[in-house]
Amino acid sequence: MPKKTIANVDVAGKRVLVRVDFNVPLDGTTITDDRRIEAALPTIKSITDRGGKAILMSHLGRPDGTGVEPALSLHPVAERLSQLLGKPVAFPSHDATDADAASGVAAMNDGDVLLLDNLRFHKGEKKGDADFAAKLAAYADVYVNDAFGTCHRTDASMVAVPNAVAGPKVAGFLVEKEIKFLSEALASPAKPFVVILGGAKVSDKLPAIEHLLTKADAILVGGAMAYTFIKALGHEVGNSIVETDMVTDAKRIIDAAAHSDVDLHLPTDHICSTQFAADSGDIEVFEDQIKPGYMGLDIGPKTQGHFAEVIAHAKTVVWNGPMGVFEWRPFRIGTKTIANACVEATENGATTIVGGGDSAAAAEQFDVADKLSHVSTGGGASLAMLEGQRFAAVDLLDDA
Repeated sequence: MPKKTIANVDVAGKRVLVRVDFNVPLDGTTITDDRRIEAALPTIKSITDRGGKAILMSHLGRPDGTGVEPALSLHPVAERLSQLLGKPVAFPSHDATDADAASGVAAMNDGDVLLLDNLRFHKGEKKGDADFAAKLAAYADVYVNDAFGTCHRTDASMVAVPNAVAGPKVAGFLVEKEIKFLSEALASPAKPFVVILGGAKVSDKLPAIEHLLTKADAILVGGAMAYTFIKALGHEVGNSIVETDMVTDAKRIIDAAAHSDVDLHLPTDHICSTQFAADSGDIEVFEDQIKPGYMGLDIGPKTQGHFAEVIAHAKTVVWNGPMGVFEWRPFRIGTKTIANACVEATENGATTIVGGGDSAAAAEQFDVADKLSHVSTGGGASLAMLEGQRFAAVDLLDDA
């Protein structure tokens, strides 16, 4: 069911409490990647340009919930947001629910922006505590969820707060876009539907693979997780990473794919090294069996070409997880080939969706993010959608 968005609400003179995802990487007090802040700007500007008061809340990092941890304060985010908006952003205190924060909200004029500090300084956030949620909800005439990266969670700010708000509960533009691409693409994908899965662990992607076996036309598996599947087939994988407790599950997936309409593609050659390092160790390409002492760190040239050919025929592509250690030059070609193949598929009319996390970082590194249909801001949330999960944080929003 499509959800109402902030565009459907008259916000003039109203306090609009927006759950954003400002969980950005920090080097000390320096933000090293501000994409999540920029992604929230359309929603914030929609509120302030129409005379609403934008009260923003987010978490940052993983504080233990026992109080303020200055290193995880959102103060650097408030400063960066102020620069991006070209106007002051109020930042009342280190406690999102104390008298100072409440006074800050009460003092807001129409068009103002205020950022509360890290919600996870309170244990009540992770616990979904009703009392904590009620204090936050008291700030709101309208609630907006624009934090797709945490939509799969049941934290207080995602579920208990909107449940405690009497007024409209709507999606921000970022969440609207994420749901449109991820949910709708998975509900009725244009065929052929190709899924590319990579990364380190089969255990992380197993529920997604099982769900997609009935939906996808082809599933391409790369990254370290491929070696658990290859081991399940009885092949030698050298020192490659294998989740030994997942080999039986991998064999079950291979058997299920063989008896279904989906084509499961595994790497047939491998770029390997004797060391897990960027610039040391002996590097060789192995077909089929990997020699003892070597570990697979990227898909090989034949696999790169084969995967690219499968992607070329796709009408819908979902990519979640790199093909190798793309951060290191010797092992980046597999992931770069996938990225470029997705660009070509997009140019040929396919819908191409990158599911957050390392895949999004790779798309940025290889300068293709703006050439794809959609790059998700939420790694965990996009993976949860691939698993077919429903999100309470989205279900409770007002229906369009």
